Amino acid sequence: MVRYNYKKVAASVLCLLLYSVTPLLLTGCQDKLDEMPDNRTEIDNPEKVRKLLVSAYPVSTPAVINELSGDNYLDDNVVVPATHNDAYEKFHEEAYRWEDIQNYSISANDTPYQVWEAYYGGISVCNHAIAAMNELSADPAHDPELSHCWGEAHVLRAYLHFILVNVFAEAYKDQTQSKIDRGIPYVTMPETVVRVDYSTSEFLHSVAETYDLIEKDLLEGINLIDDSKYNVAAYHFNHNAACAFASRFYLFKRDYDNCIRYANEALGTTPSSMLRKWSSINQNTINSRLNDYNDETAPCNFLIQSTYSLQDRMLSACRYATNNGTTFKQDGVTWTVPSTLSIVMSGGGPNWSGYLPCYDGNLFIWDGQEYGVWMFRVYEYFEYTDKIAGIGYVHMLYQPLTAEETLLCRAEAKLYKGDRDGAIQDLGYWTASHMVSAPLTLTDIQRKYNRQTRNNIFVSPIHPEKMGFEKVLADDDLAVLDCILHFRRIERLYEGDRWYDIKRYGITVYHYYRGPQEDEIHIDSLTWDDQRRVLQLPNNVIEAGYPANRQSGSMGSAGGGGFQTAKPTSTPMLLQK
Repeated sequence: MVRYNYKKVAASVLCLLLYSVTPLLLTGCQDKLDEMPDNRTEIDNPEKVRKLLVSAYPVSTPAVINELSGDNYLDDNVVVPATHNDAYEKFHEEAYRWEDIQNYSISANDTPYQVWEAYYGGISVCNHAIAAMNELSADPAHDPELSHCWGEAHVLRAYLHFILVNVFAEAYKDQTQSKIDRGIPYVTMPETVVRVDYSTSEFLHSVAETYDLIEKDLLEGINLIDDSKYNVAAYHFNHNAACAFASRFYLFKRDYDNCIRYANEALGTTPSSMLRKWSSINQNTINSRLNDYNDETAPCNFLIQSTYSLQDRMLSACRYATNNGTTFKQDGVTWTVPSTLSIVMSGGGPNWSGYLPCYDGNLFIWDGQEYGVWMFRVYEYFEYTDKIAGIGYVHMLYQPLTAEETLLCRAEAKLYKGDRDGAIQDLGYWTASHMVSAPLTLTDIQRKYNRQTRNNIFVSPIHPEKMGFEKVLADDDLAVLDCILHFRRIERLYEGDRWYDIKRYGITVYHYYRGPQEDEIHIDSLTWDDQRRVLQLPNNVIEAGYPANRQSGSMGSAGGGGFQTAKPTSTPMLLQK
């Protein structure tokens, strides 16, 4: 593992980190990150700008909050009736209940506070880099020594705002509705004063305006990216990662022509060659699997993100999991909890039965299968800082942008452009890459995603007409859309992206939960217009005078402690077929 320094300076009203002279130890995994620079001198040459931008990539992710908010995880206290497990962190329970998240420390991992701070911190670094480049050159975008950094800084700034707006605001609807929905502060200048009022019109924009500013930054930088400037391209916005981000951005904005254009650029003329080679994953140990999956040279891994996420520990705590469902009676009513294990792992697809073939030998369980099944890709790396005390740093690697996800973006765009056959062809590439031998046909899709079939758990109640879609699909096209959403749900499991599809399509979500000290099961649903689809802002942001983004209160509490203890030495069991 490679150790490097991570700089912070004083936070603003929005807790924006300016990354200066105070070092915080951070370690990358498996020699996968560049060496972090010491930037205690002025940023007065192109090399220092390049090194500064390394620190703009956040070590936090909204994946855990998104997954708990969505429909992939079940509460084991419901589906395993004899259990009364606590959540690994109290805020996990609050997130699953769609409550304002109150019980976390400011140093806790995976919290709204950490996401807000880390992503705006990265934005601040981008702003300082851009300001430095403007000092170094009259035209950085055309300066051969600076143009690449200019491109990286603008694309990364666009991406960080994109994640923030999709977590802390409504989904994009259309230019009319999204001009009404409040977005997030779009920050493009370094802070030069102690207190900045980010609730003014200069910073606070509607969702539509936020998307317009994201697009402006994206287009400013995307053509300037030069992969040869990177030591390890997969940990930066390389060309393919930038195009994949552009494809997703334009899909969300419903500009399908540009979605397809940028997906084509990322995937090339032979998409199958870009997709993950599941057959080459070394299954000797869980760590060998993990290293192969996170291989920075794999064409499919467009962007790899190193984080402090504890999602692995949350899953092994046996409270929330991808698990079999159940049926229970309460107050004279029979309730059915669908099996998310069937939906994303074991329930087959349009042209395969049972588990996806690529999952063979790659799924694990903790403390018995009744507590759910998980894939090796969420297993953590652990760096000891004191082996005697058993403490150190947890690292998890995520793949925010991949060839597979870009392929599914393109399939959805093709479908809305009237190219159903092209969409099915892309879906066929996806199944083949996951070691499915049978070809994919429209007939297969019609059968699997038949909305007339009672209690079909593979289709979701969607409300595109409520979410501003100009074109609402029906019949065979709707079945293909259901297939795309199902494949995206499988592909992006653990990454949190299912939550964005839930928001985009107004998908109704049902949660069943039972507290560790309770006997009664609580039942709740999240409809397309529920304000709880917007994650509440961290409490320190609200207390500083920034308006809350939903009416139900504030979040957060003070606390400390950054080190984690090592996990128990027990080994997860490989799930046998």
